[in-house]
Amino acid sequence: MALGRTTTSIMELADEELMQLVRRGDARAFELIYERHSGAAFSLAYRMTGKRVTAEEVVQEAFLALWRANARYDRTRGSVRTWVLGIVHNRAIDALRRGMVHDRRRASDEGLEERFESRERTDVEVARRDEAREVRSALGSLPPDQLKVIELAYFGGFTHSEIAEMLETPIGTVKGRMRLGLAKMRAQLGPAGEAFA
Repeated sequence: MALGRTTTSIMELADEELMQLVRRGDARAFELIYERHSGAAFSLAYRMTGKRVTAEEVVQEAFLALWRANARYDRTRGSVRTWVLGIVHNRAIDALRRGMVHDRRRASDEGLEERFESRERTDVEVARRDEAREVRSALGSLPPDQLKVIELAYFGGFTHSEIAEMLETPIGTVKGRMRLGLAKMRAQLGPAGEAFA
């Protein structure tokens, strides 16, 4: 931060300018980035995890990663908010995976797997896993811009207007990407894709 810069002037800086200061270790610039984006970050984390404590941990991990890896921010690839929400999204998925592993271990430790296993349950579980694998594959085939809006809508629970604001993209563009992505998924999934109609 240049000598003589007042707190008021730093507050007027754009996110991209603040990130240049964060890169140099400016804690006040980092605080401002946190103040501007932590609400949206928590909202995304909470909608993905469904648990307040987990969402708070995800946001804390994401901003800690942002502080440590600030040099990786590239303004040509999107806004600071998009970058922050991308980090939060990835951390939330990691948290969900950790939670599933923990739940499986606990169920195994308690012997619940033996108690609940039945032919019907096993068949339903196999079918669900197959379907989930097909959906993941279809999602993986989408261009990144279409994938992002679908993830935010279906997994994050955000509306078109919220997604447009988060991605700093016109709502028409968001709707268009959603429509194209869902059409591709329906085509790839066949009859199973009717859920995306």
